[in-house]
Formats: sequence, C-alpha cells, structure tokens
Amino acid sequence: MNIRAHPVSIHLRGLFAAGAAALVWLFAAAPAQAAPFTAADEKSVRSVVEHQLAAFAKDDAAKAYSFAAPNVREAVGNAAGFMAMVRKDYPVVYRPGSVAFLKAEGKGDQAIQRVQMTDAGGASWLAVYSLERQRNKAWRITGCAVVENKGRMA
Repeated sequence: MNIRAHPVSIHLRGLFAAGAAALVWLFAAAPAQAAPFTAADEKSVRSVVEHQLAAFAKDDAAKAYSFAAPNVREAVGNAAGFMAMVRKDYPVVYRPGSVAFLKAEGKGDQAIQRVQMTDAGGASWLAVYSLERQRNKAWRITGCAVVENKGRMA
C-alpha cells in the first residue's frame, strides 16, 4: 500500500501522524461543550479543499499556499516551495484525473475531509485532509495523507 503525506515535509511526517492521532482522539473524546460541526462548517471545509485543488489546476502557487495552515506554511517556507513539493511528491493532488468529495466531519475547530481521486493513469487514491478553524474563523489545511485506494470509487 502506498501512503504519502502532503503538504508536510519529511521532518513533519511524525507531526502529521501525531496530529492525525490527535484528531481521532478528539472525535472520540471531544468535550460536550465543543462547538457543533454545522452544515455551514461542512460546506466551508469542502470549499477550502476545492479552492486549493482549483489553484493547483491553475498553477497559482500563492493561492494554493493561502489555504495552508500556519504549521504548513512554517514547514515549507513559501508558496513556490509548497507548489514544488506538491507537484513533485503528490501528483494526484496536483493534477487529479477525477475528484469525488465524501462528507466532511468535524468537532469543534478540527475537521477531516476525505476526497477520492484518480491519477493520470487511472489509479484510485484517497486523500484525507485535516483542517483547523483559525482565530478568524477560516478553515485552513493542516495536512493531508494520500493512500492508494484499492476499494470502489463513490
């Protein structure tokens, strides 16, 4: 099975794994007072990922980078470095052949958006984006794991 983490650099893969584990824990043990994940949140989360994918399609590095959370921005340094890393290491995210969004899920200020994708060769992939609501209430992408999808596409 192929697994890639995007958009974090090699030294942040452990941080991404820890972040993913924390999200699982948060979803299982979030306090009752956590803000509910609303239909508007679901729409906003999906929109952020859609807009980043659209920016990749236009080779608009600055726009694609603008949807990255501060942890990602700090790790990659700048928009050009971010775009180069995605282009080189995550071609299915950079240029998906097809995209099918699954339902976004979240609790409080954390969310996950799963996206089924095919690459240029027709292989199927599942991209699992983690997002965090920022102080200004905007959702930003904190990481993405891309896993070869041997199952059915939706």
